[in-house]
Amino acid sequence: MRGNLYIVSAPSGSGKTTLLQNLLRTFDRLRFSVSYTTRSPRCGERNGVEYFFVDRPAFLAMAERGEFLEWAEYYGQLYGTARAAVEIELEKGNDVILDIDVQGARQVKDKFTKATGIFILPPSFAELERRLRSRMQESEQDIRRRLEIARGEILFYRDYDYIIINDILEKSIALLEAIVRSGSAFPQRQEARIDEIIASFGGSA
Repeated sequence: MRGNLYIVSAPSGSGKTTLLQNLLRTFDRLRFSVSYTTRSPRCGERNGVEYFFVDRPAFLAMAERGEFLEWAEYYGQLYGTARAAVEIELEKGNDVILDIDVQGARQVKDKFTKATGIFILPPSFAELERRLRSRMQESEQDIRRRLEIARGEILFYRDYDYIIINDILEKSIALLEAIVRSGSAFPQRQEARIDEIIASFGGSA
């Protein structure tokens, strides 16, 4: 029984990290794919937990060897998803969730057509700006740049299977959990059990 692949994208400041943290605590067989990046760790970030931190030459060498399922440059830094790690978890029957931008999502969808895409929208541009400023982690220039990037990213929401407008946290958590729970009802996740039921009726699948 192969696992399901979920792609989650959102503008920076949409509350995606909080939603994913809650999701991962809820589902035992859901795995978070730790991306590689060339950016420096932020305060409290640990190598191999939030990201695998590598330098640019090492990252580009991995890309040249075809080791990434997807990779893209975002805000001047490189980000990529290791193909082997994702495949291993899916083959184990675990679901895998990718936290990637719209560029990476398109690359993954080209390779995994059955992947489920989820886009998280902030309730408004003003609220997105408020959330970014409340983090107090970035300069004014960085905040303005992230807001400008967000203006372009939100136009790709139509490429996704589900849209969550993250205005009320509890509602957004419930919606995201419902999407993942519904994945367990896909026929390919229940083949052995379905075959058993069909056989009990005296037929064959």
